[in-house]
Order: sequence, then structure tokens, then C-alpha cells
Amino acid sequence: MDSIIEVQELKREYVTRHGFWKREKRVVKAVDGISFAVRRGEIFGLLGQNGAGKTTTIKMLTTLLAPTGGTCKVLGWSTFGEEKRIRARINFIFGGEMGVYRRLSARDNLRYFSNLYLIPRKEQDVRIQKILGLVELAERADDLVETYSKGMIQRLQIARGLINDPEILFMDEPTVGLDPVGARMLRDIIRRLKEDGKTVLLTTHNLAEVEELCDRLVVINKGKLIASGTPAEIKADSETLEDAYVKLIEGVSA
Repeated sequence: MDSIIEVQELKREYVTRHGFWKREKRVVKAVDGISFAVRRGEIFGLLGQNGAGKTTTIKMLTTLLAPTGGTCKVLGWSTFGEEKRIRARINFIFGGEMGVYRRLSARDNLRYFSNLYLIPRKEQDVRIQKILGLVELAERADDLVETYSKGMIQRLQIARGLINDPEILFMDEPTVGLDPVGARMLRDIIRRLKEDGKTVLLTTHNLAEVEELCDRLVVINKGKLIASGTPAEIKADSETLEDAYVKLIEGVSA
């Protein structure tokens, strides 16, 4: 399989200042020289604790944030400098409920985002109906989003992320805050996306989710990559992925 995402020695630093009279400058290394590649058609995970650098990494991959150093290529193009070639062919979904308009229906939300992507009107109805069926919202398509449950809103966010038929779908903790039934339904949708040939990159700190979904993953801690491979490879010397993960984090902290 060819690599659809290539990251080499990727860095992102922030400069902060502390103190009132003497402002002390500090450099925070949010992402500190990580390297990995994602193959076309796989589900790839970025695993790490809160503050590990996962969201910063995904923001650089989706052209929302410029790297401080290293290289970051998506679909063969640099995410900083060639971002216009990338944006129409990817999409980004984040956890929570802020990615759609609550006072519109699901159908109207998708029509609005279709117009932003300049999708011809004749294609919109067919595409919207197909996507609503995929995320199991067809029967509630014309109800206002403010009447939806949290899980339904998150499924609508996936529908929004699919409206431009992206080759790569980036997901930042997509099941955060969902109940077990809603989270399972969302994982089923992610598996179906892979079956349809999509590449999915997701950030999470949910170990069960990683083991169930991911073909391969990297583990990030304090901005550094500390492990990579399949879930089975990472837990090779441990009974569970959780045991392996804890050993990795404790080994770095020791």
C-alpha cells in the first residue's frame, strides 16, 4: 500500500511568557520531532494522554496549523504552502457538538456544507440522502438538530465530514462524551468508511477503541513518539493493550 500521509521529524513549538515584572520566555514543545506514515485505506490511530500532542498533530495534518519544523505531507503535498491542493480532498471531525448548526435540520445542515464545497445542486440531493442513510439519520433528516441526542449530533458531524467525499477523514476523539451504545454505533460507521475505501486517522485515548478499530497506531507522550505498530505488536509482551500502554508511559516518566 502507498503512503497517503508522510510525517518526518514534525515539530510544533509555542512561546509563552511568565511573570509580571520580568517576563520570562519559555518554549513549549507541543510536538517534538515525530515521524510516521499512514497507508491508503487504513484506520490509523494517534494514541496518547490529554496534552500529549495529538490534537496539535492533527491540526497540522489538516492544514489548520503551520509546523515549526520537519515535514508534513498529505496526498503528496505539503500541508503548509500547498494547503489549497489538499483541503478539498480531506475533512476533519472533532468530538463534541459544535460542528453543526442546531437550529437547522440535518438535511439543511448538509445542504449548507454542500454549497460551501460548491457541489452542484443536482448532485446534492442524492449525496445527502446516501450519507444520511450511512449515519442512520434518514428518518430524522428534517427534524431540527436541537432535538437530537449527543450521539445523533456526532453522527451528523460525520455526515458533514463526508459531504465532499474526502479521501482522508481526520477524527479528533470522535466518541468523546458518548454513551456506550452511541460510541458503538459510531465505531460501526468508521468501519464502514474503511470498507468504502476511505482512509481514517483518529486521535483517542480510548484503548478499547484503538484495539477494535485501528490497523496501526503510534503512541505519543509529551510531544514525542514512544511506540508504533499494530495493536498486537505494541502489546506483544503484555496481556492487554492497557498494560502495554501503562508500561510505555511509566517507562518514559521514570
